Amino acid sequence: MIEPKPAIQPEQSGESGAKPTPAKKRRFGGTTAQIRSALKFYKVMAYLTGTMLLLLCAELVARYVFGVYLFAGGTNAATGQPFGFGFADAESKAVLGGVNVSVTVLIVHGWMYVVYLISDFRLWSLMRWQFTKLILLALGGVVPLMSFIVEKKFHSEVEAELAANPQASKRY
Repeated sequence: MIEPKPAIQPEQSGESGAKPTPAKKRRFGGTTAQIRSALKFYKVMAYLTGTMLLLLCAELVARYVFGVYLFAGGTNAATGQPFGFGFADAESKAVLGGVNVSVTVLIVHGWMYVVYLISDFRLWSLMRWQFTKLILLALGGVVPLMSFIVEKKFHSEVEAELAANPQASKRY
């Protein structure tokens, strides 16, 4: 009678136990310098966008709860006196001329969020992460305080992956 043999033969070198399975090779989409540059750009944009988002939230509270805008410069419509810097009634034309700082905060945050999304995409593509991480990165600029939390988490994750996989970056 023929003895059945397993399909995979154990090593004959005298070692007992199975061979360790090789870990999946990690590859990045760029060099370590490119990844660190993208990480620094992302960090700056995360802090700027998060700060602008907090200002935006304060502006929305001032507008919809207290009914005021923040103005800089101009002339007080009722008295004709110069208006320096402060809050004015949102319903009427209380300030003539000047800069509506409330609307400026809205516009600046919107454009800053676009640049923040570019920094998210750059970091995400260089790290070759899953799509869900891009969604988390993008939410950081929309949910108040989340950009600071997400930035800290992903910054430490990138540093850990770079340290654990020094051979994974492209070589030019």
